[in-house]
Amino acid sequence: MFVVLLGPPGAGKGTQAQALSKQLGIPHVATGDLFREAVANQTRLGRLAQPYLERGELVPDEITIGLVREQLERSASRRGVLLDGFPRTVEQARGLSALLTELGKRVNIVLRLSVPSDELVRRLSQRWTCRQCGAVYQLRAGPPDAAGTCGACRGELYQRTDDTPEVVRRRLQVYFERTDPLVSFYRQAGFLVDINGDQEVNAVTDEILRALNQRRLVNPMTLDGHSGSAKRSLGGAARKPATPRG
Repeated sequence: MFVVLLGPPGAGKGTQAQALSKQLGIPHVATGDLFREAVANQTRLGRLAQPYLERGELVPDEITIGLVREQLERSASRRGVLLDGFPRTVEQARGLSALLTELGKRVNIVLRLSVPSDELVRRLSQRWTCRQCGAVYQLRAGPPDAAGTCGACRGELYQRTDDTPEVVRRRLQVYFERTDPLVSFYRQAGFLVDINGDQEVNAVTDEILRALNQRRLVNPMTLDGHSGSAKRSLGGAARKPATPRG
């Protein structure tokens, strides 16, 4: 199953991708992570991408698609992936379609997480990031155990310069201007499903699972680790846990 996650900064794509990756058993592929890994390892594509990343410019499509190709050709990705941050343009979407066709695959569904702009500004302006491991904390929804310190690696937390309210609003404006054609492209192709991202995290996950089930992309009986509400919505009452043996 090949899933594309769309949504503006702060919509919760990364959070949902991580949860769905565990639930569905397919890898979460974030292009930002691919770039960082390739640059750190100084691969051929990493060296090509590095100058653009250092200047804060968009990496050319052929480099980005090349990194995605390498990921999709790995054995762990053969059953499917959750794509987060790619594609971002219609040209990249066409490139992804051509790549998947070469591999005998196709995009199965495109999930767009929708959140009101004011809520996105609130979320992003309260977001703090660990300098060491990259973990992200929401001061209101999920604050760290100790102020200013990452609970995972004890690294220093900082607020990105582009997470201030004024800059966030501009980022959102640019995002919507650039991605509206991509949304139209996938809607016309019949792949797009709108998801209400302005809910509790588990409620968003449940809505996504219902959308996957409606398109027969997921087997409800494989979702033993998920909430009872999700199971009921996906195919009847939740099953009782098995009695432990021995």
